[in-house]
Amino acid sequence: MNSKAAVRITRTLFATQSMASAALFASVTLASIVGAELSGRAAWAGVPSASQLGGVAVSAFIWGALMEKFGRRAGLLAGASLGIVGAAVATGGVLARSFWILILGLTLMGISRAATDQGRFAAADVHPPQSRARALSMVVFGGTIGAIVGPLLVGPSGVWMTQLGLSELSGGFLAAVVLMAAATMILFFGLRPDPKLLAAEVEKNIQTSPTSGGSGRKLGDILRDPGVLFPMTVMITAQLVMVLVMVITALYMKANQHSLSNVSIVISSHTVGMFAFSVVSGRLADRFGRAPVILAGGLTLMLASLAAGLTSDLLPLAVALFFVGLGWNLCYVGGSSLLSDHLRAGERSRTQGLNDTLVGLVSAVGSLSSGFAFAALGYAAIGQIGALICLIPVAQGVLWTWRGRRALAVG
Repeated sequence: MNSKAAVRITRTLFATQSMASAALFASVTLASIVGAELSGRAAWAGVPSASQLGGVAVSAFIWGALMEKFGRRAGLLAGASLGIVGAAVATGGVLARSFWILILGLTLMGISRAATDQGRFAAADVHPPQSRARALSMVVFGGTIGAIVGPLLVGPSGVWMTQLGLSELSGGFLAAVVLMAAATMILFFGLRPDPKLLAAEVEKNIQTSPTSGGSGRKLGDILRDPGVLFPMTVMITAQLVMVLVMVITALYMKANQHSLSNVSIVISSHTVGMFAFSVVSGRLADRFGRAPVILAGGLTLMLASLAAGLTSDLLPLAVALFFVGLGWNLCYVGGSSLLSDHLRAGERSRTQGLNDTLVGLVSAVGSLSSGFAFAALGYAAIGQIGALICLIPVAQGVLWTWRGRRALAVG
């Protein structure tokens, strides 16, 4: 097994994820403001984010199927290139003051994101099970860079656009064009050999792997495998809860007379929780098992969702949103790793693509429904609904952990 190539591929995917994540955060930081301004309707403020998430939902499975046929490198390059186009179209939409051109650009960026998000699975594929979660979490950690750098680019790029006599709100989208171009170049020169080829080599060297050997199963058979259904359910429910709470937090804070600076602090705290501890999550998943990490994530997400609605004060709200992000991260890293563990090399791309399609779908639904739920029930009720949903991954995590310990005891 070529360990040097695996390390190089992981580093390349980390850099790519950093650039793509920065592009995402640069574009979505002002998405709700731009959406409300261009549409003339405050109720439509969440549509831009929903369109981007919808792009993920409708394309992730397709990207997975394409990568299974043509390889990870070709798919990731095509996705990143599409991101350049989408960001450029979104920039044009802001400059032309066209809501629907903006939506088209963001949808294309969502489709691009569905491809680049597959990078975490590509990193997992080129490593053996004992180090798979750490490799995957390193790519997820790239999101930390993006979460920090992306929003920071919005201000300076907006000033630059203003100096050119253009809308300052277009700056973040133009920055996304540059960032996605950088991601494409990194992939083109750094992603060699194709992770799909190296993954096949890894499989041959794992003699005792439960996923080695044999031809790929039909999708229906794969989805009946508890080792596949469990992590997919975990990632879907964790994503839904995180989006429900996160998307509406800024509006909740505005209603409670918080400044934009305070909103930025809380959202930054949340994104740090989402990404900064990914490497730690991966190491824990490799050392103690996927299920205990998922269980810890589900419990953290449940308690944090409840805590978020207890007060509108800045510090406790920032802490609660941090733990919402951390709980999501534990579920995301643990679930992604477990999913990779239970798939054969010929099954991974399409099944992982289907997983991300479902995750994107619930994200879009959560984003759209959060505003209506907030108006009808209030912010605290959203946290309570999220906590109830968290019972699903928590119960599954308990059952899976118990089964694992029972199997060890019997063995």
